[in-house]
Amino acid sequence: MKKNVRNLSLFEKIGAYAVLIFFSLFSIYPILVVFSISLRPGDRLLSKSLAIIPPDFTFQSYVDLFINQPFLRWMFNSLVVSISVTIFAVVLAATAGYAFSRFKFKGRDASMMGLITTQMFPVTMLLLPLFIIMIRLGFYDSYWGLIIAYAATALPFTVWQMKGYYDTIPYSLEEAATIDGASQFTTFYKIVLPLALPALAITSLFSFMTAWSEYLVAAVLIQDKDFFTLPLGLKMFSSNMEVAWGLYSAGAIVVSIPVVLLFLSLSRWLISGLTLGSVKT
Repeated sequence: MKKNVRNLSLFEKIGAYAVLIFFSLFSIYPILVVFSISLRPGDRLLSKSLAIIPPDFTFQSYVDLFINQPFLRWMFNSLVVSISVTIFAVVLAATAGYAFSRFKFKGRDASMMGLITTQMFPVTMLLLPLFIIMIRLGFYDSYWGLIIAYAATALPFTVWQMKGYYDTIPYSLEEAATIDGASQFTTFYKIVLPLALPALAITSLFSFMTAWSEYLVAAVLIQDKDFFTLPLGLKMFSSNMEVAWGLYSAGAIVVSIPVVLLFLSLSRWLISGLTLGSVKT
């Protein structure tokens, strides 16, 4: 039988906490190094000091980032694309996953296999088809091109994820609502979706991160600098001859903040099981 945490000996607790602390520091240290580089004057990458905050620290890189660079424009473009992709992905994954979970129709299994098969191919194989499709649709160098490309990339995984979560929700809840006179849409909207909030939270986070930090597809579909997203904009700080390490590091820190805030805001749904206790046994 598995041991309860309260039943662990003192030595076992110390060992467990030591492992957790080690891996936490292992994960946090690179972020602290990037933050330290962003505070160094003169685009210095290396330093003899081990201090996280340099003695001669300066926020000039952050000032230049927001005042002398079109960083706010890049952030606006990324927010427009990422929020749009999240909305599309959540709506389509929630409805498509429900259809695959609750309804039996011709081609259902083949469609599910087709969705999961698309995950076997790397993104690089999709670049040429996406490029041709967006040009023919007139969406090249536009928000819509990125939104459609990112939503199509995120949907196979999110549909499977939502379908799997719907399978864990007892169908007896929907039958009871139907007996009480609720329509199919009312049952889905008022009963199933609230119980599926943890899966919707993961879908939202995955969809947002897919669009927020992606570079390769954006580099192919966007050439107009007015539509540059954050990854494309940050790439401009590096060239074959030099890299603006201060701006690059400051931008990397700022870019990570929205994802962290989104994760914190969704954390209570990510760690909770809302279906527990919904049906009496």
